[in-house]
Amino acid sequence: MGYIARRAERLTPYAAGEQPKDGGFIKLNTNENPYPPSPAVFAAIRGAMKDLPLYPNSDAENLRGAIAEREGVEPACVYCGNGSDEVISFCFYAFFDDRLPVLFPDATYSFYPVFAEFYGIPVKEVPVDGTFRIRVEDYFQPAGGVIFPNPNAPTGTLLQPEEIRRLLRHHTDCVVAVDEAYIAFGGQSVAPLIREYPNLLVIRTFSKSHALAGMRVGYAIGRPPLIRALTNVKNSFNSYPVDRIAAAAAEAAVRDTAYYNEIDGKIAATRGRFSDALEKLGFRVLPSTANFVFASHPDVPAKDLFRMLREKKVLVRHFDKPRIDDFLRITIGTDKDMETVAGILSDLLRAL
Repeated sequence: MGYIARRAERLTPYAAGEQPKDGGFIKLNTNENPYPPSPAVFAAIRGAMKDLPLYPNSDAENLRGAIAEREGVEPACVYCGNGSDEVISFCFYAFFDDRLPVLFPDATYSFYPVFAEFYGIPVKEVPVDGTFRIRVEDYFQPAGGVIFPNPNAPTGTLLQPEEIRRLLRHHTDCVVAVDEAYIAFGGQSVAPLIREYPNLLVIRTFSKSHALAGMRVGYAIGRPPLIRALTNVKNSFNSYPVDRIAAAAAEAAVRDTAYYNEIDGKIAATRGRFSDALEKLGFRVLPSTANFVFASHPDVPAKDLFRMLREKKVLVRHFDKPRIDDFLRITIGTDKDMETVAGILSDLLRAL
């Protein structure tokens, strides 16, 4: 149609995991938390409802303050947005341009190339190694920016802080963005390194470890100039990205550290048991520090296992992309969920 801009017709949108309309599924395809949020979150939501006729604070000051207190930084070092996807999008706009390509892994979060295309930013995908790990020395090349998840998604592999230090020591003239969506399930955050490296931006979400995927809250930690740049982008797009209820819920989640440490630990323990069960069934399971595992079976194509599992009312994620198309990404649910899935896989493999 002539009245639709060609740039909109050329876009290749991000494909999210299936959200089934009917019930009865064991849903392990979008890395959601199988446990409910802290009871303090529900109390905070009830308290915030009385103020719904009023606009929220445009900078989510109370939430920023709670995050800053927990991280040991000033509130000026924290930015809050409508989910980490929006924060990442604004990061692409604020820090990356068309002079040099932004670097990210070839097996990684599939929203990165979508944002790059949307903003007209050149990219260079850097291959992960034969064990699907990121090698920081492969990033020692000219770049307009670097972004990657740690742990990586969908592989679950982790870089240690010293490796990220090496990357930061090499790239001093562009932003290095570390997407820590899954860091709470077994990794060590590099947020403390913002004191040493002014070009480091750490991005996180409340969707995974804090069980607030339905609230859409994300944030970034970095030095004040980076935070001001994100805020300028935000205020040129939407002055109120975090609503009152979401901000109150997220603040309560930040403050209930004990509750979330407990459920994150339960997920990590379940991940270990499920990985062992998959390996006994002959799967190759990549070492994971996220709330999912990435697994491949030598005798059955992943696309076939994906289809067979769906027929058994189990949803997992299959990426039809080079190098990873033989793997399934399986979110870690409750112990009961994972025992059921392991049993279904055992039956399917035995019947082949």
